[in-house]
Amino acid sequence: MKKQVCSSVFPLLCIFLLFLSAEAQTCRPSGRIQGQNPPPGQCNTENDSDCCKDGKWYTTYKCSPPVSSQTKATLTLNSFEPGGDGGAPSECDNQYHSDNDPVVALSTGWFNHKKRCLKYINIHGNGKSVRAKVVDECDSTMGCDSDHDYQPPCPNNIVDASKAVWKALGVPENKWGEMDIYWSDTD
Repeated sequence: MKKQVCSSVFPLLCIFLLFLSAEAQTCRPSGRIQGQNPPPGQCNTENDSDCCKDGKWYTTYKCSPPVSSQTKATLTLNSFEPGGDGGAPSECDNQYHSDNDPVVALSTGWFNHKKRCLKYINIHGNGKSVRAKVVDECDSTMGCDSDHDYQPPCPNNIVDASKAVWKALGVPENKWGEMDIYWSDTD
């Protein structure tokens, strides 16, 4: 029925709406920043974190892919403790969090101006699931400065997770670092 309506009554309108729908599903880069080498000892490489490199260009994003009941993402490892590679206290509550608690930081678009702060998400990976609290933003818009521990901006599809999340998913410790996962908001 939908095809009949599109083909006979509103062909141009349907094409236009399909174009808008596809456009709304796209998250394009918003810019680039140029890296600079961090001052000695200023970039924490715990959990294999990268440090910005002088002259290298890094892509920035203000958006993330659309959220669904099974949003595809990359799980990364982060420390939310004082002195950890997460840097400053968490954005949502200005507190540090134990790496033994299932907590995460989401890329800027998914963090959504703090709208997911202190809410829980379900993470599915390695054949298991875990419920984790959103406590921070993995900044996709900025980086390579002291506020971001001289680390590059986050890609737009990151769920940056504590050790507790990796353990709950049953991932062997020697495989921690980066893994494809799906996540969703909890009800």
